[in-house]
Amino acid sequence: MMKRTMKLSLITAAALTLIITGCSSTTTEPGATPAPAPAKTDTKVDKVKLTMGSWRTEDKEAYEKIIKEFQSKNPNIEIEFKPTKNTEYNTLLNTSLQTGSAPDIIHLRPYAPGIALADGGYLEPLDTVKGLDVISKEALTAATGKDGKVYGVPTVFSSTQIFYNKKLFKQFSIEEPKTWADLIKAADTLKQNKITPFAFGSKEGWLISLTHGALAPAIYGGTDFVTKVTTGQTNLKSKEFGDSVQMMQDLSKYFPDNYIGLSMDDMRNLFVTEQAAMMVMGDWEVAVMKKMNPDLDMDLFPVPNAAGKATVTTWVDGSFGVNKESKGKKEALKFIEFMTTKEFGTLVANELKKPSTIPGVISTDPIVTKISNMANSISTPYLFVIHFNGGNPTSKSVFEQLLQGMYLNKETPAQVTEELQKSVDSWFKPIAK
Repeated sequence: MMKRTMKLSLITAAALTLIITGCSSTTTEPGATPAPAPAKTDTKVDKVKLTMGSWRTEDKEAYEKIIKEFQSKNPNIEIEFKPTKNTEYNTLLNTSLQTGSAPDIIHLRPYAPGIALADGGYLEPLDTVKGLDVISKEALTAATGKDGKVYGVPTVFSSTQIFYNKKLFKQFSIEEPKTWADLIKAADTLKQNKITPFAFGSKEGWLISLTHGALAPAIYGGTDFVTKVTTGQTNLKSKEFGDSVQMMQDLSKYFPDNYIGLSMDDMRNLFVTEQAAMMVMGDWEVAVMKKMNPDLDMDLFPVPNAAGKATVTTWVDGSFGVNKESKGKKEALKFIEFMTTKEFGTLVANELKKPSTIPGVISTDPIVTKISNMANSISTPYLFVIHFNGGNPTSKSVFEQLLQGMYLNKETPAQVTEELQKSVDSWFKPIAK
């Protein structure tokens, strides 16, 4: 009987404990401090959306891959690469900057045009960006303002050389030219066999100045002439420079029919479809051409002069800066910092097929490696991008218009150099020796 009584007492006590415990979890005594709510485990961070402008429409796929790699470590930053047509980019960018609708991350034209945006107060200084010191001071000058501050991270070097179709060269027993005479002989052989020697078009002015920029050093004397003309020892009316303009006219017999109306797209199509055997062009076309025709057996060679000394023309092909008015400035600077890393440099070399500005980066593409090696050993500066791209209108654009006029038989080579020097004199002051 006693055991039964004790058992009932234990059951009653246990039940009472459950009731009390249950009540304590759902009720609070009057005047007592409520128990704190459990901490939230949701750590979701809102995404910051940025836009990235550029004139390189053909780089869209590559930059989307590069951005994806960045976002894998920075999931809260979403970047949209929004390029516009290269011939419309400058106008659209200037308009968007003035209306407050410019991209957060801005692709800056190299040297004078990009520096003008910095001097205009549109860009955020980048001197404190971690990793910027790995890039050479020479490369950083492409986006250094008059105040001495850096406003853009240069991502790639550009180099111009002569691409050629190996199959066509082999078919007509043509070796890589070692002298200027060899180059002309190759062009004659191709023309005699009804193959267009050079894919070329003068519809877009930049194509003419780029072709001149690549070939002219073989005529006017390369870097030695650049030094003399920028220090006032000579000018663009000199025989050396005049001969380089005459060369451009003389080569026209090796250009395609109706070259005056041909654009970059037309030039590229002529080369990748093997209608033209050579094309003077920048390294940025490697990836584009390989994508258009994976079976194209192409190679390249530097531009040789009469004595057999060869050069490639190089410059920084644009930098990326940050819009000073960007609402996502902090996140944009995070991406700029990523642009100074070897990881980014390797992605650029392999996806864009271009030599990176980051030291020690090696490409998996043998052509890109060849370009990089030449750029580091036999380069000469692009005169009208680095030194004579100032003025309003710029002397570079004046030169392009004059050369277009020459191809339309409206200007002689002598008139081209005369008018060009007037443009340069309107703004350029020789560099002190």
